[in-house]
Amino acid sequence: MSASAGPETAKGDELAPTSVRVSRADLVRYAGASGDFNPIHWSDRVAGEVGLPGVIAHGMLTMALAGRFVSAWAGGPAAVRGLGVRFTRPVVVPDDGTGATIELSGTVSGVDESDAGRVATVAVTAKFDGRTVLGRATAEVLLPS
Repeated sequence: MSASAGPETAKGDELAPTSVRVSRADLVRYAGASGDFNPIHWSDRVAGEVGLPGVIAHGMLTMALAGRFVSAWAGGPAAVRGLGVRFTRPVVVPDDGTGATIELSGTVSGVDESDAGRVATVAVTAKFDGRTVLGRATAEVLLPS
């Protein structure tokens, strides 16, 4: 298992898994920062009216949490050259004071040489309630020399 990205990083290395809690207060803060005030992110009534099981986290917030996870492993955001995901399931955030837990893990799926240096491709897994919420989540990380 790889503690952090480095010159010894190799295909198959695993990023140390972590869990992140998302509360309704986090959704309010993210809405303010992003300008996304869609009521499905704060109103149980509206979420139910559109067929959702409850208030859901912003997809881009979930993606940002995955990005922060990879960035911490990489040694900082400057090493992350790209991050791509598909949103596959919502993260339902109950109004219970606890919120939702997103479990993040990752595996180095390849290491290649580029003009900039060694680049690791990381397959990221984000789960809520035991189910994947980000599909095809991959990051490219420039490894230190």
